[in-house]
Amino acid sequence: MFADDSAAVIARIPKQLRRFRVVTLRTKPSAKPEALLIVVFVIVALVLLAVIRLGAEIREDGTSSFDTWLILALRQPRNLGVPIGPAWLRPVVVDITALGGVTALSLLVTIASGYMVIAKRYRDAMLLATATISSVFVGLALKFSFARARPQLVPHLVDIGSSSYPSGHAENSAVIFLTLAATLARAEPVLRVRVYLLLVAIVLTLLIGCSRVYVGVHWPTDVIAGWAIGGGWALLWWAIASKVRTH
Repeated sequence: MFADDSAAVIARIPKQLRRFRVVTLRTKPSAKPEALLIVVFVIVALVLLAVIRLGAEIREDGTSSFDTWLILALRQPRNLGVPIGPAWLRPVVVDITALGGVTALSLLVTIASGYMVIAKRYRDAMLLATATISSVFVGLALKFSFARARPQLVPHLVDIGSSSYPSGHAENSAVIFLTLAATLARAEPVLRVRVYLLLVAIVLTLLIGCSRVYVGVHWPTDVIAGWAIGGGWALLWWAIASKVRTH
């Protein structure tokens, strides 16, 4: 009789351990969203400070040697109108740079927002739309403030209109792709899928930014500034959305 009772107790131990683990995980104190928001604000402030400082140095000292070297390094030395690489690379890069344009990104935001509304994820739709629209205004304000001229060292492979600093393609693609990836990843239970979504967003953002230098319409520092602003802006709105969800 005693042996049977002992065997029954031992058999229940794994179940009791699993229950204890669940209770422990549920009662574990979570980071306060207020603290997270403060950290994000500090990061964004530092990013903006670095961007503004970089812009000031550009206006005072002109184009850096790094900008000039990299743009020229991407063209044939004997014919600056021809980019380096095989012949098929040029149309591929032009297609990639179009992914960061107004038309492609507007379609993406509209389709993604529509999906979120239909799925009744209204907060996510509002987050994506607000982050996108506010990013456009921030970029335009900085372009107007610094009014940096486009590179004239090499012929441009695509048409351009506004001033150069910061890169709108780099900034807007960073905001939209990162915000969208973070929103989709939040609803995905599988870790490797979440990582995949974020990696795709980062790779697309990097490719679009690099393509702007390859086609000759942006200085490298324009693109770096666009990445910094876009990444910081996406991080800020992610923190705001996380705080809203806790209430």
